[in-house]
Amino acid sequence: MKRLEPNLLLALSTGLGLVLVVVTASFYGAAPRLLRDTLLAVACSAGFVLLNPLLQRRMKFAPRPPMIHRDRPGTAVWAGLFPLAVIFAAAVPIFWPGHDYGLLVIIAAVWFGVTLESAIKALRQA
Repeated sequence: MKRLEPNLLLALSTGLGLVLVVVTASFYGAAPRLLRDTLLAVACSAGFVLLNPLLQRRMKFAPRPPMIHRDRPGTAVWAGLFPLAVIFAAAVPIFWPGHDYGLLVIIAAVWFGVTLESAIKALRQA
């Protein structure tokens, strides 16, 4: 591989942000729920990646291309907002501790699923 795939790097950075969300939500949340939040993140991410193509075919939507295109460099800037939003979401439990952040973990896991699906599509096209 001569060059790193930008969609794969996007998925990796969003995945690291998701790990940060799980850790902060588990330790600063209402009760220590590391196992529940980890399983929730894995299930939601995997569920999105596995079930979204089936839903798109069933709804007869046109297949989406990967998020970052080599022809349009502006797509990398817009796609970079995904890891940034996930990292900002990881800061929420630190500033407002003591709540249940399961929904925050689900949202971050779906955003990671979107970037992971984009990386899979880009690797299949290459």
